[in-house]
Amino acid sequence: MLPLIRTLFDIVLLRKGPEVIPRSGILLVPVLGLWLFASLAAVALVDQFREADFFLGLFGGLVGILCYAGVVVLSGHASRMLQTVLAILGCGALIMLMFVAEYVLLLPFLGKMPTSLIANLILLWSVPVEGHIIARATERHWYIGILVALAVFILQYLIYRVVATTP
Repeated sequence: MLPLIRTLFDIVLLRKGPEVIPRSGILLVPVLGLWLFASLAAVALVDQFREADFFLGLFGGLVGILCYAGVVVLSGHASRMLQTVLAILGCGALIMLMFVAEYVLLLPFLGKMPTSLIANLILLWSVPVEGHIIARATERHWYIGILVALAVFILQYLIYRVVATTP
């Protein structure tokens, strides 16, 4: 498991792409577990997250995965879909854990506003990371991947706003 986490960190730092992750459906179980753990940690430790945010995050994550899977398949690289999904879920979990750690560790020292700003910047790092993953998976330029990731991020944000504001 530790080599997988190291690989995911290398992907988060844009050093490697999803192609270095083994094509193994078995890896989906621990990566999904890590993703769920990170989401539950956010609900448990970050005061602005509620249970509804957990379920919205699951739904938004599913929408994002479906969008990215569609891009990978439409680009003619369907064989890379499992690696791409593993990379997106795993890197998303690591970014969420960094968000939670930053929030919990810095809130007592910096206060709510600076801590929230830094936390949101950490979460925004998911856009270039997912763009990098998609660009490598589809063999396109990095900017194309960023545009795809930005479009998915905006779609997820719109879904969150619509669902969160309905009674």
